[in-house]
Parts: sequence; C-alpha cells; structure tokens
Amino acid sequence: MHHHGYLWAGPKQRFDQEALRRPPYPEPPPPGSRPELVQRYREVAAEFPTSELPPLETAFWLVKPRSLVRGSWGEPKEAALWLGERVEEFAPRFLPEVRRDAVQLGLLLNSVVETLSSGGDVALGFYLERPSYLALALVTCSPNRARPELACPVGELPT
Repeated sequence: MHHHGYLWAGPKQRFDQEALRRPPYPEPPPPGSRPELVQRYREVAAEFPTSELPPLETAFWLVKPRSLVRGSWGEPKEAALWLGERVEEFAPRFLPEVRRDAVQLGLLLNSVVETLSSGGDVALGFYLERPSYLALALVTCSPNRARPELACPVGELPT
C-alpha cells in the first residue's frame, strides 16, 4: 500500500463545474437518445480523465494523468507531512475566518495518518482569497479501498 498526493488551486467558479468532476456513466446513452445527451456523454467521457479538476469522489484521482501526482509515499506519516506543508504554504491565502492554529493542524495530521493507515483516502478543501479554492487529496493505492478496480497511476513504489 502506498499513497499519492494531489493539489489543485484555482478559480472557485471552475471548481463548481461539477459535470466535469464526475466520471461518465459506464454505459453510453442508448441508441435513439437525444443528440444533446449523446454529445454531453462524449464530452464528459473525453474530458473527465484528462481534466485537472478534482473529482467529486477522491479515489477517481487515480484515473487522472500521472503528471497530476504531486508526490508518492510508502508511509502514511510521510504523506501527512506533505499535506501539512501544503496547508502551511497556502495558509496566508486562507480566508480570515479559517483559523491558522498549529494545534489544530497537528490534530488534523494525526487524523490523516490514521485514515491512510487504515487504507482510506483524505480530501481537504479551503477557500482562498476570493474567488479561489484549494483542493488537496491523498489517495491510497494498491488497491484503493473505495475503488479497488482503479489502477495505480504510477505502479508500485520501490520498497
């Protein structure tokens, strides 16, 4: 088991385009479907796997381009450290209502380690100065507990 880190920061309006954050249905529309439905299915089927937008379901980061993986770690603590460093990096851009408390960050990272150790995924989101958004994710591979059918984007890590 290992973990991959993902980061997306961009306009909140783009993040809100949920249709591009959902995988296409497994089956295309049946013959005779409305042309706009067929066209939309084709667009989503083509765009979802290549889009840099965070997927609605965290495990689906695994179908995104390998170039979006920001790091890979064999140990949950290493992955949590990366996540903590990203939170600290972006903290000056958080909206004022978001607390920048070291104790809270420590508690969060302990929770992240527990989640990853049990094979779960972690996804965090923060509003940045308007209208921006930061999405961070740590996804467990080999296999992913939520979606074991999804292949690892980078293969196995060396031991």
